Amino acid sequence: MPTPTPNCRASALRIGGLQPMTTLDYPDHLACVVFCQGCAWRCRYCHNPELIPRNPHPGVSWHHVLEFLERRQGLLQAVVFSGGEATLQPALPAAMRSVRELGFKVGLHTAGLRPGALSRVLPFCDWVGMDIKALEEDCQLITGVRGSGRANWESLEMLLGHGVEYECRTTVHWGLFDGQRVMRLGERLAGVGVKRFVVQLARGGRVLDAGLGEVAGPAESGEVWGYLQQLFERFELREAC
Repeated sequence: MPTPTPNCRASALRIGGLQPMTTLDYPDHLACVVFCQGCAWRCRYCHNPELIPRNPHPGVSWHHVLEFLERRQGLLQAVVFSGGEATLQPALPAAMRSVRELGFKVGLHTAGLRPGALSRVLPFCDWVGMDIKALEEDCQLITGVRGSGRANWESLEMLLGHGVEYECRTTVHWGLFDGQRVMRLGERLAGVGVKRFVVQLARGGRVLDAGLGEVAGPAESGEVWGYLQQLFERFELREAC
C-alpha cells in the first residue's frame, strides 16, 4: 500500500473545535463533533463564521482528538465531522478511517460543496446530515457563490444513490425565505426521493450577515409545517436555540 502524502494523513486535518458530547448531531446516538476549519461558501445566516477561513494552524490537533476518543471508547457511539465544510479537506478520509478503527460510527454534516470530494468520503460514512440550502435556482442568494445550487443538488443525488443513512435539512431564515419557497423546496425534495427532512430555524444574533436581523415567520408558517408533514415519511421542525 502506498505511503499517504502528507496532506492526506489524518494528522493534517485542520480542526477548529471539538464538542465532547451531543445527542442532537447524530440521530439516536451519543456522539462528539469535530468541527473542521474552512468553507468555500459564505452562507448569510452562518452562526459559525470563525470556521470559514482556511486557518493553517488548527485550534485542536488530531492527536488531541485521538487521545480524547481513546478515553471515550465504550461511552460514545459516534464521531460527527462538521464544519465549516469537512469534505474540502484531503485528510478527511484518513481521519474517518481512524475513527472507525477505534470502533466509532462516522457521521458527516455537509452541504456537498464539491460532489467529487463528497464521493471520496461517502464509503466511510454511516450517516450523513445533508444541508440543502434552498431550491437550486435560489442557492446563490444564501451562499453568495455562483453555481452553488448545482453542486448542492448534485451532491444530494449522489447521496440518495449511495444508500447511506441520512437526513436532509434546510436552515430557514425568514429574511431569505417565505412560506411558498419552503413548500416548493419540500415538493422538489420529495420528488427526488427524500424521505427524511428537517427544517432548522436560523438563530438570531451572531450571524455572518448582520444585516439580516431578526425576522418573524409568516402568519401561515403553521400551514407550511403541516404541508411538509404530509410530504415526507419523517418531517421535523427544529426551533432556533
